[in-house]
Amino acid sequence: MERNLKNVLVISFGFLLLFTAYGGLQSLQSSLNSEEGLGVASLSVLYAALILSSMFLPPILIKKLGCKWTIAISMCCYIAFSLGNFYASWYTLIPTSVILGLGGAPLWSAKCTYLTIAGTSYAEKAGKNAKDIINQYFGVFFLVFQSSGIWGNLISSLILSQSSTKVNISEEDLECCGAYNCLTDTSNTTDSAKPSNSLIYTLLGVYTASGVLAVLLVIIFLDQIKSDQAETEKEKLEAPSFWSTFLATFRHLKDKRQCLLIPLTMYSGFEQGFFSGDYTKVYVTCALGIQYVGYVMICFAAVNSLCSLLFGKISQFTGRKFLFALATVTNTACIIALLLWKPHPKQLAVFFVFPALWGLSDAVWQTQTNGLYGILFEKHKEAAFANYRLWESLGFVIAFGYSTKLQAYIKLYILLSVLVLSMVTYGAVEYLEARSSPGTPTAAKKENGGPHSQETHM
Repeated sequence: MERNLKNVLVISFGFLLLFTAYGGLQSLQSSLNSEEGLGVASLSVLYAALILSSMFLPPILIKKLGCKWTIAISMCCYIAFSLGNFYASWYTLIPTSVILGLGGAPLWSAKCTYLTIAGTSYAEKAGKNAKDIINQYFGVFFLVFQSSGIWGNLISSLILSQSSTKVNISEEDLECCGAYNCLTDTSNTTDSAKPSNSLIYTLLGVYTASGVLAVLLVIIFLDQIKSDQAETEKEKLEAPSFWSTFLATFRHLKDKRQCLLIPLTMYSGFEQGFFSGDYTKVYVTCALGIQYVGYVMICFAAVNSLCSLLFGKISQFTGRKFLFALATVTNTACIIALLLWKPHPKQLAVFFVFPALWGLSDAVWQTQTNGLYGILFEKHKEAAFANYRLWESLGFVIAFGYSTKLQAYIKLYILLSVLVLSMVTYGAVEYLEARSSPGTPTAAKKENGGPHSQETHM
C-alpha cells in the first residue's frame, strides 16, 4: 500500500475509534448525568476550554512535539473524559472536561497539518496537483470519520437496552416531557429510568477501550513526518507570532461581513447544543427511556452525513442561498412542531422524524457556513476560521450553560429568535457581496462545501 495512504487510514480509523467513544458519551451527558445539570455543565465547560485552546495551544504543541505526538497526546485528553464519567461528580467531570477541551483544538489542527503535508509530499513525488491529493485525503478521512456518530450511539443503545428493570412511564410523568417540561420532575423521571451501574460501567469500559485503541493505533502505526517536511511546517507555524495570530482573530472583526456572520455562526452552536442536550433529554429520555437516545442520534448522524455529501455536490447547481433557505424553513418547522408536540411512547416514529429533519438542516449549517467563510475571506482564512470556531463554540457554551435553568419552550423561542436574526444578517452579507462584486455569487457556487465541512464537530 502507498505509504502516505496508509498514514491517512491510520489517522482516519484512529479518529473513528476516538469519536465513537466521545460522540456516544456526549449524546448521553444530559440524560446520564442529569443531577443538578452536571452533564450539560460539563459540556459547557468543555466548549469554553476549547475556545481558549484554539487560540493558544495548536501552534505550540505542533511545533514542539510534531503532528504524530500532538495527535497521540490530545487523544489521551479524550480518554480522561471517559474515565471521569466512571465516578461522575463535579470534582471529576469538570476537570476532565477542561482537559478534553484543551486537547480538542491541537488534535484537529495536527490532523489537518499531517494530511496536508502527506498530500503535498505525495503530489510532489507523483507529479500531481497538491490541492487535488489533499482533497482526496480529506475525503477519505471524513468518509471513515463521519460514521463514528453511528457506531458510538449504536453501542450505547445496545448496551443500555439490556437493562432488566424496564420502567413504565406513567401518564402523569409524560406530562413533564416536551416543550413545557417540569424542570424538577423531569430529572426524577430520568433517574427512575436510569440503567444499573453495572451497565453504565460496561458502556464506559467499552468507550475507554475504544479510546485507548485509538492512541495505540497512532503510536504504533503512524509514521513521523520526515524531518525536512516537519521543519518546513515549523517555519510556517513560527512565521506569525503567537500574539499576532491571537490579535488577528479580533482584528478580523473590523470586516463588516464577519460581524454580520456572528449570529449565523453562533446559531450553529445553539442548534447543535439544543439537539444533543435538550431534545435527547426532555423528549427522548423522558418519554421513551435513555436506551433510545443512541438510536435517535444514529438517525441524526446518518442523515447529516448523507446530506453533507449531497449538498456539497448540488450546491454548484442550486447556489448557497437556496440551501440556506431550505435549512431555515426546515429548522423553523421543527421548532414550531416541538413547541406544539406532546411526546408519547405510542408515537415512536415521530421521535425519529425530528432528528432526520434536524440532521438535514445541520448539514447545511455546517457545509455552507464553512464554505461561505472560505469564499468571503479567502485572503484571511486563518483569522476567519478562528472566528468561526470562536463564535460557534460560544454558541455551544451558552446553549449548554442555560440548559438546566430554562424550560424547553423558552430555549426553543431563543433558538427561533437567533435563527431569524441569523437569516437577516446573512441576507445583509449577500446584499453587500452582490453590491461589491456582482460576479462573486456565481463563482461562490462552485466553491461551496470543501474539506472543512465537518471539522467543527467536536
